[in-house]
Amino acid sequence: MDINSGQQASDLSAQVGPQANVKVWAIGGGKGGVGKSLVTANVSICLALMGYKVVTIDLDLGGANLHTCLGVPIPEKTLSDYLSKKAKSLKELLTPTPINNLSIISGAQDDVGIANLKHMQKTKILGKLSELDADFVLLDLGAGTTFNTLDFFISADQGILTALPEPTSIENTYRFIKSVYHRKLKMAEDLLEIGPLIDQAMNAKMNQSATPADLINRVIEINPQMGHKLKNEISRFQPKLIINQVRTQADIDIGFSMKIICRKYFGINLDYIGYLEYDATVWQSVKKRRPLLMEFPNSGLVANFDRIVHRLLNN
Repeated sequence: MDINSGQQASDLSAQVGPQANVKVWAIGGGKGGVGKSLVTANVSICLALMGYKVVTIDLDLGGANLHTCLGVPIPEKTLSDYLSKKAKSLKELLTPTPINNLSIISGAQDDVGIANLKHMQKTKILGKLSELDADFVLLDLGAGTTFNTLDFFISADQGILTALPEPTSIENTYRFIKSVYHRKLKMAEDLLEIGPLIDQAMNAKMNQSATPADLINRVIEINPQMGHKLKNEISRFQPKLIINQVRTQADIDIGFSMKIICRKYFGINLDYIGYLEYDATVWQSVKKRRPLLMEFPNSGLVANFDRIVHRLLNN
């Protein structure tokens, strides 16, 4: 990535900041089908039931399905209307849900895809989040590692990753973390002069001795001041992890293993905030187009989500 795109990315990170009362949580993952929309919908419901005002935004543009998880028909107005300037504000896109305190802004339902979102449009969306009448805004991100997805994840107050306890999902989660990590370091203005070193470290394979975690020590040797800036930037990157569809204790333990590997390889603190048990009621609720926590209040997932939300709030 060149200096100009790094500057653009740093502009984005400034859009959602501590000055806003709205807390933005982004839910992402390395691949599709890992339960990002399920997590977004039910974390949103938990927060709303606790009395918080919540807006959840489907940023899986072109493949938006969050409304189904919340028991809402396809909304008349979507982000397509905002991006095409048919709607002047995000507030015009708010659609109520069956849950008090919870509204949804649906993703695009046409050819305006997340991959085609222009920098100005992305900046515009991020800049307007703080104007929503909400305590929390949750972003349901698309799968993959496009710059758009990475930038929404980085710009959030908390970035939450959802993974399945299976090899392909775990590998894709590591790839997503690596992509976010790389993007985050490249967009830090203070670190522009060590861009080549960052690229070299991030291109190392996970079984090689020279890892991103070694980058800090290498930079400190060359330039102590720059090394400490890098260390500070890395320390602020603390993504959260949820393992979905666990069936065994071994599945649960995968989260702890991933935490250890991320500390060793990336030098970051991956915060394993909980797991979701495998439960057939998930698919039944989707078929019925009813929110899981409302349709099956006695499901074990209710306790799982409650624990996860309290962990997130305590952070």
